[in-house]
Amino acid sequence: MTERVVLIGDALIDELRDDHGVREFVGGAALNVAVGLARLGVPTTLIAMVGDDEPGSRIRTYLSDYGVELIATPSLLGSSRAVSTRTGGGEPVYVFNEAAKARRIRFGDQERAAIAAAPLVAVSCFPFDDAEQTEELALALAGARVAIDPNPRSDLMHDRDEFVRGFERLAARSALVKIGVDDAELLYGEPIDAVTPRLIDLGAGAVFATEGASGATIETATDAATRPISDLPGRIVDTMGAGDAAFASVLSALVSGWPEDADAWGTVLENAMDVAAATCRFEGALLRLPSALVGPDLDRLGT
Repeated sequence: MTERVVLIGDALIDELRDDHGVREFVGGAALNVAVGLARLGVPTTLIAMVGDDEPGSRIRTYLSDYGVELIATPSLLGSSRAVSTRTGGGEPVYVFNEAAKARRIRFGDQERAAIAAAPLVAVSCFPFDDAEQTEELALALAGARVAIDPNPRSDLMHDRDEFVRGFERLAARSALVKIGVDDAELLYGEPIDAVTPRLIDLGAGAVFATEGASGATIETATDAATRPISDLPGRIVDTMGAGDAAFASVLSALVSGWPEDADAWGTVLENAMDVAAATCRFEGALLRLPSALVGPDLDRLGT
């Protein structure tokens, strides 16, 4: 395969603060998925805003190390940063810098050419509450095969109703929409099993609904498959990036073709749960395969 899957969305520095101190990782939902796809053998291009600064240089080097092509939109405010504070083993609380809050993506000739040539274009953590940006995105995606993960963050969202309108405009023409249980609550104030049929009725080809410790479901107008969290060896070290890893796994399957029935969707979903579980055995959001758990000292994973 020579065509490159295109990811559109965020690239940033994740600053993790917990009882062990402060550590930094190159991250961002779209970046995580792009690198995950590359690790799964899928040629990938990331379209994202990156500053001309030291963090931006780290982001560029990281992507280059994993073979991900970057088409960067310059940022006058520098590179985006997310500070995540974790206490008591709970879910992280994110605080974003001004560059992340004001993020925008340019859709010029280079970006449009990459999108037009891609067998699949995935969008993650896009500012759907920016009506002008959403219009630019919609025009750039005309004719493309699209997958979307809204990945909303309350600290980044300026207008929830406008975000939902922008997201649903693109979801209605998407082959796949991923949504998590927390996303459904934040965007709709409803449980995820009420949001999934809404997205299918809008026109989404399939909805990949992730429910944390309860596993995940993929549902279409005619088929549905559910799988639990995979039971792999080793302790859970870090849940950051598990959803992005699962999304990358499903996207890699869709590049090869559309699953024919519920059993085929079940296989896709089971592989995604395996990848997500393996990723959770390491610190950081880098996609890991279950094979990474064979051989090393499982008590030291993530250290």
